[in-house]
Amino acid sequence: MLDVYTTISSVSENFSPPAAAPTVQLPIPPPPSSPTASRYELQKRRDWNTFGQYLKNHKPPLVLSRCSGANILEFLKYLDQFGKTKVHNGCCPFFGDPHPPAACTCPLKQAWGSLDALIGRLRAAFEENGGRTETNPFGARAVRLYLREVRDTQAKARGIAYEKKKRRNIKQRHFREQEKGGDGHTTILFDVC
Repeated sequence: MLDVYTTISSVSENFSPPAAAPTVQLPIPPPPSSPTASRYELQKRRDWNTFGQYLKNHKPPLVLSRCSGANILEFLKYLDQFGKTKVHNGCCPFFGDPHPPAACTCPLKQAWGSLDALIGRLRAAFEENGGRTETNPFGARAVRLYLREVRDTQAKARGIAYEKKKRRNIKQRHFREQEKGGDGHTTILFDVC
């Protein structure tokens, strides 16, 4: 019986290419063309599947077409048990302290930014899977109000106020640019926030 490894070794030892022959490496062909999903698309699919599992395991089981904003709020509150963000209660001595000096027993919750991004992905996934924009439970007013409340509560608990960035009107900016440069030169001033 022949040993495949020994046979290949002996052949390669006895074979030597001519010294003058140039070695040409062929590029490795790409795998068969299948569109690779972006990180966002993969995360959106995982989130959609997680929400589907939540609906399936709900007592009593829920059907997507019967979901309301209240069901979405229930899902978001369910996710809090897997959170990693310490949110201080109003009675905690570290409430409002961005860098607490010691540990406390306040609960871990989902961060506002994570919930906001999750709702955005689920909102898009709902519409991609045949849902209508008008009936999208992820865009319900109750969900928006809940996210706003979570954002404000978490900001107060950390002692850092959330301030939405103000957009400047293009006409005002143009007027300010012309107003500042009265000596014939254009001087552009931008306020740094």
